[in-house]
Amino acid sequence: MSTLPVDTLRPETAASETQLRPPFWTAWQKILFRIAFVFFVSLALPNDPGWYKDLFSFDWTRLHYRDLYDIARFGSGLNIFGNKIFGSSLNGYATWVITLIFAIGVGLVWTFIDSRRKPQPREYNRLYYWLRVVVRYRAGIGIIGFGYTKLFPTQLPYPSLGVLNTDFGDLTLQKIYWLSIGIVPWYEVFAGVVEVLAGALLFFRATTFWGSVLLFGALADIVFVNFEYDGGVHVYSSYFVLLSGFLLIYDIPKVYNLLVREQLTIPVHYYPSFHKPWQQWSRVFLKTGVIGVFVVWFFYLQGVNFLYDPYKQPALKGVSELRGNYNVTEFKINNQVIPYSPLDSVRWQQATFENWTTLTFKVNRPVDLDLSNGGGSPMRDINRTFELTGVAGGQRVFYYEADTLHQVLYLQDKNRGRQNRETREIEGKAARTEAKAKPVVASWIPKEALAIIGSEDEKIHPLARSTRRTRGMISEAENPGGESSQVVGWDRSNNGTVKAPTPLRNRMILNYQAINGGNRVILSGINENRDSIHVVLDRVPRKYALSESTLKAGKYD
Repeated sequence: MSTLPVDTLRPETAASETQLRPPFWTAWQKILFRIAFVFFVSLALPNDPGWYKDLFSFDWTRLHYRDLYDIARFGSGLNIFGNKIFGSSLNGYATWVITLIFAIGVGLVWTFIDSRRKPQPREYNRLYYWLRVVVRYRAGIGIIGFGYTKLFPTQLPYPSLGVLNTDFGDLTLQKIYWLSIGIVPWYEVFAGVVEVLAGALLFFRATTFWGSVLLFGALADIVFVNFEYDGGVHVYSSYFVLLSGFLLIYDIPKVYNLLVREQLTIPVHYYPSFHKPWQQWSRVFLKTGVIGVFVVWFFYLQGVNFLYDPYKQPALKGVSELRGNYNVTEFKINNQVIPYSPLDSVRWQQATFENWTTLTFKVNRPVDLDLSNGGGSPMRDINRTFELTGVAGGQRVFYYEADTLHQVLYLQDKNRGRQNRETREIEGKAARTEAKAKPVVASWIPKEALAIIGSEDEKIHPLARSTRRTRGMISEAENPGGESSQVVGWDRSNNGTVKAPTPLRNRMILNYQAINGGNRVILSGINENRDSIHVVLDRVPRKYALSESTLKAGKYD
């Protein structure tokens, strides 16, 4: 379709709309194009009104990296007819099938209308060019958003101590794969470079072929991996394979002619002529704007996120004395000593304080398994759960807020099982919208302690503070994990009801005493079952087969 006879070839730079006009299209080519045009436009343009609403609701003066990420990533295909066909989601691909059926219908109607036109259009080169532009930019922006989370390795983080202490057989397939990439962060960076480079190449006509080849190869591998390891993002990665495959169709005849038939092949491309000044300026302005926002600005925001607010792990540092692996040398419950036994279903077997605000301990009792990948866009540290997703073996993961003046830890269970995934979706939407006035919710932490603990949002590095983060903090605090609330009183000053959240999360209040720089830690207080506990922890060095990562996200010093 795009290779012209040799005697009509001209240098590529001199090609214009009038100098080099490809042969007329055949009937079947035109029918296929009409269907493809409707299909790929439906896939490439956002059809959710919420996407456009978000676009204009972002605070562009204080952007969070997730704002641009959400612009770059949106659902593909027509879902106004539903997400199932014949009662099946087809493993997530039903929307594509529905979109294709819709495109075939519109394409046939388009064919009928064109057959009545006088004269009938003999080719669609101009429309084909613009369709490729839409697909190029859609694929380029989307894969750059994807790639930056690997270029700054936050998508597949280095495993926490709690995860490193988990037996290999207690990890799910997906977790094993994600960790196998996370333990080699420089490989993850390389994968990010490939994806970002592929996206950048797609912004230019002359390098579209190479960008498409990179994108097709890199994402086809990810599609396969997601199927084999139950990764859960097979549809979105397939999306880029589909778009890049469509772009490659344009050049495949030339490649085949050159490499298989071994014949002289001079590529000739159709470009519309932008000879008017406003067309030239508009083209330069739009291209520069896209590259400036999605390549340069996005790079900066993702870098800030990697340094101060890595989205899959907590951002705030934990108590400096409470760090590392600990043996549980003494354990009392209701003043009764429980001796060590690997079979005991109450006694803690080992404990870990992460560099951030997490306490992990192991108990010989089944845990509700969270099968998500720990993604989404939660702003609060309590809702960042990568350290527990796909991890079984009795690991308990608690988020804590520390009253360092009185040495008290207020702990909440981070694991809410399958509700974690649902909650992350709710939180993601809440973070993008203005927090609305809500009834006063009573906190389970005393006001005096809250004053000492301080605002979670204000503890972050100033560079990482954003409007989205602040909004998310408010929304997630008022709806902590989707918990329901109960009215406990009336706030006269605010003329509203006072509510207390139903404690669906397990909670503990423990006093802590760090001895000898935290080599010994004594915890005492009330556990999640309202029993009194007394735990003595002794720090123990533990060597792992893995070497320390040279590229870790977050600042916890």
